[in-house]
Amino acid sequence: MQHTEAELAQVLHTGPFHLALRTALSVRGLPLQRVQHHLAHRGVKVGVTSLSYWQQGARRPQRPESLRAVKALEEVLELPGNSLLGLLGSGESRPEADRPPARSYRSLVDASGAVERLLTAMESPADGGLHTVGHQERVRIGPGRRMQHRSSQHVVRAHRDGIDRYLAVYRGDPGCDPGLVAVSARENCRTGRVRWDAAAGVLVAELLFDTRLRAGETYLFGYGFEDGTGGPCGEYVRGFSFGGGQYVLQVRFDEEALPVRCRRFAQVSAGAPRGARTDLTLTGRHRTVHLVEQGVRPGLVGIDWDWE
Repeated sequence: MQHTEAELAQVLHTGPFHLALRTALSVRGLPLQRVQHHLAHRGVKVGVTSLSYWQQGARRPQRPESLRAVKALEEVLELPGNSLLGLLGSGESRPEADRPPARSYRSLVDASGAVERLLTAMESPADGGLHTVGHQERVRIGPGRRMQHRSSQHVVRAHRDGIDRYLAVYRGDPGCDPGLVAVSARENCRTGRVRWDAAAGVLVAELLFDTRLRAGETYLFGYGFEDGTGGPCGEYVRGFSFGGGQYVLQVRFDEEALPVRCRRFAQVSAGAPRGARTDLTLTGRHRTVHLVEQGVRPGLVGIDWDWE
């Protein structure tokens, strides 16, 4: 499939690395043997087999000499500086081997292993075959300070052929009864299997797409969760396995239960210290607060608030 410059610009922003490399090769019309020749002309030796593995996602450049080859690839393919290196989560001075591997959402937010067990039982691959291009979430907190509703509009890109579903994870507040949480498939999807762990307050819902995606294709779908069973809610957090896309979060509070202070925060993992704290201003008659992440990084980002 021939790709366009617009598709290349998008995937250079969202990743993953192998799809960006494969798209760049397609747009530039360069066979791997020719790319190898250009690299050798720049004093960089890399095999055609390695280049093939990189564009397939079978291997990732990790060693310093491989990262130098990626830097040279940016020149050969006439790409912006660090556009490919950035998708590896490293610059030239920090090879991928020095960083922890990308972790799934399940491991980021769930120390009990409940999400891991549920996703494994539903035969989910480690990354689901999808990366987020854009995600907008709206959360509603009710008069009893409880999570009432969460809705999502999600744009994803497939990085392999045949993807036809997404597994959405809902983690309630302490006291949540996931068996009473209602799942709604709203746009371009339908609800499949739903599984939960009552002790952990975790639910996983299978959202089935209207079509099977090919590698590189994007898909937009919407879904939501109705709750109200948990205790008072003091935060909302979202985990990201890979960097790239835009994320927008809006939290709306009932006028009978307004917080006194709201903050944006980020974490490497659920047990890590919270950093990058920023005070947020309530708007919409002091009932809503939001954040916009233009290019999310692997880890957690969210909003927390004080009731008193």
